[in-house]
Amino acid sequence: MAVDLTMPVLVVDDYKTMVRIIRNLLKQIGFEDVDEAADGTEALTKLKERSYGLVISDWNMEPMTGYELLKRVRSDDALSAIPFIMITAEAKSENVIAAKKAGVSNYIVKPFNAQTLKGKIDTVFEA
Repeated sequence: MAVDLTMPVLVVDDYKTMVRIIRNLLKQIGFEDVDEAADGTEALTKLKERSYGLVISDWNMEPMTGYELLKRVRSDDALSAIPFIMITAEAKSENVIAAKKAGVSNYIVKPFNAQTLKGKIDTVFEA
């Protein structure tokens, strides 16, 4: 299944600069509809209001972490099928294992470029 570049993508990060970087990388890849949320709570609200084709979330956020957000998304029948890519600065194996158990679609370690992001997104949609 090819990636649909017209689908809305939700970027979740409490660090505005990171949101801007990810947004720019997504635009380089060809995505046009990029929305953002500053934390997991705001992301959940947006996910209930609108249908997204992909969520890209940072792990470390307050008050709700990306991991918490992932678990909430996966436990909600209306949202559970949305592909979810986690971004983190630290590639701790226990984090990767926890995220995989919680149902993460893919995992990206900072720093990364458009090529890495595109590869991870392509992998998610090939499954």
